[in-house]
Amino acid sequence: MRLFKGWWILLLVFIAVNAWMLWPRSPSGARIPYSVFVAQVREDNVRNVRINGETITGQFRRAVSSTTLLGSGSKSGLVGAFHTVFPAVVGDPGLMTLLDAHGVMVEASASASPWLGILLINALPLGLLVFSLVRARGGSPTAQGQNKIMAFARSNVRRQAGTRAKVTFDDVAGADEAKRDLQEIADFLRYPRKYHEMGAHIPRGVLLVGPPGTGKTLLARAVSGEAGVPFFNINATEFVEIFVGVGASRVRDLFEQAKQAAPAIVFIDELDAVGRKRESGMGSVSHEREQTLNQLLVEMDGFEDRHEVIVMAATNRPDVLDAALLRPGRFDRQVTVGLPDRPGREAILRVHTEHLRLAPDVNIDVLARATTGFSGADLANLANEAALVAVRVGHEAVTADDFATAIDKIMLGGERPLILNDEDRRIVAYHEAGHALVAWLTPCADPVQKVTIIPRGRALGITQQLPGEDKYNYTRTYLLARLSVMLGGRAAEETALGDITTGAEQDLMQASRLVRRMITQWGMGELGLAAFEAGEAAAFLGPDYATPHNISETTSARVEQNVENVLGERYGSVCTLLIRERDRLEALATALLREETLDAVRLLEVLGPPADGLQVVEEASRRGC
Repeated sequence: MRLFKGWWILLLVFIAVNAWMLWPRSPSGARIPYSVFVAQVREDNVRNVRINGETITGQFRRAVSSTTLLGSGSKSGLVGAFHTVFPAVVGDPGLMTLLDAHGVMVEASASASPWLGILLINALPLGLLVFSLVRARGGSPTAQGQNKIMAFARSNVRRQAGTRAKVTFDDVAGADEAKRDLQEIADFLRYPRKYHEMGAHIPRGVLLVGPPGTGKTLLARAVSGEAGVPFFNINATEFVEIFVGVGASRVRDLFEQAKQAAPAIVFIDELDAVGRKRESGMGSVSHEREQTLNQLLVEMDGFEDRHEVIVMAATNRPDVLDAALLRPGRFDRQVTVGLPDRPGREAILRVHTEHLRLAPDVNIDVLARATTGFSGADLANLANEAALVAVRVGHEAVTADDFATAIDKIMLGGERPLILNDEDRRIVAYHEAGHALVAWLTPCADPVQKVTIIPRGRALGITQQLPGEDKYNYTRTYLLARLSVMLGGRAAEETALGDITTGAEQDLMQASRLVRRMITQWGMGELGLAAFEAGEAAAFLGPDYATPHNISETTSARVEQNVENVLGERYGSVCTLLIRERDRLEALATALLREETLDAVRLLEVLGPPADGLQVVEEASRRGC
């Protein structure tokens, strides 16, 4: 929370007033011991006293020498007024009788309570906190409605006019299908009358689904820019706070602002943060999230037919959304924003490289082919990373080599300054040579682009394969080829070195995961055509989290046995291939030890043209296929 600029002035005033009110004040007159005071009373030398709490002040009838009152060590002089402290702990019940007997006039006063100081101590910090909250939420005399104490219950929506920093569909590359679906929304916001006259109802909500980095937010801004309407942008996580009811209040405030600015677009990013399926749990956080979701459902139902407010939302977890959100009348239109294909990647690269100084050897089409699986955000990062590489090495323009270095860093990880001993380098060289050789000799395997034994990221060596074109469907032949390549590193270690290492850990995990999916989801195993329901919790975050949920223990045991059989058969076939091609394996490992990195051209020189290797097209009766 940011305090207002003059907070320190109030703090200084607070300290000064409290110091003045609470600073102890010394009573008038010389301070004398209580016993001396009693002695002077008995000598009839005390005219009057005032009792205030434990403090007694008074005047002598006759001035007394200070040495008599305080001893020989005191400063000489006469004392006419005095004060002393009543011993409250011990007490002196005979004091009043003594004073009355000697004709001393007695006055008493109630002890003054520093009420103003106590008030300041308690009220001023509270007032300072409230004032700071109001100012931190934008409160000022000229800010309408923002100077309320409960301003934190308002939404943190960011409004952008449709004509400010205008983004249109021309600025969005690589998402042609999504743009076609959204063009109708923009047209409705621009010309709503023709739709109303026809009796048509535009979808009230549009849900953009797809992997991270594919441009869902940019598409929503483009719809606003095309229609020229205000754009209200908020992240769903900003609705929920620790205070119960704040989320629902912020939802109401958001939609109230949107209705006042209609026609408008409300964009809610990461909708799954508040739109998850409602559960019966009693957790306070879950309860607050469900209240927010309920209010969102109410607001989307509350739009009048002629309210030109479109709610757009983005998520990469559509499977976890509450069914009430997806019914007609709410988010009744879903637009999938997938990873761009090769033409889409080329268009995106042209957008992100138009401001770069490119060397003549940069071919955007080649870059698009080399970046299969990249999202729009990945491609933007690639262009920036290549520019950084060019500056780092001192190039006057961004070259093709700079892009190649950037691609390696993004896909393979940055180089690690890790010095391996000769034995470890030899093991890594044979391991990567096994991967590369099996891929080189296996029909249907993805082409090998590069092999390196330079440590990158978490790997000690890497064999990089890139498909020749985008793949949307995988054959069993292709999957078995991938499986063979995964097992090539471990097989090379055992074949050439006579021992195995821990370097194949990730290979074995990926191979096991692939075979398990082939058997349980794609009907490519001994269990026949039975497909078992898998978790879809990461529909757009990759398949690694998908695990079967409805398999019995008996069936699970059959699955594990089938996985073991398939892996064993593949591994045996790969070992047979490497034994037969031992000369090429040795030549490739030697070249890697000498040069550390080999590209596709150098691999062709070392291995020769690819030949028929492992036969992955096998009879359907073969176990595991």
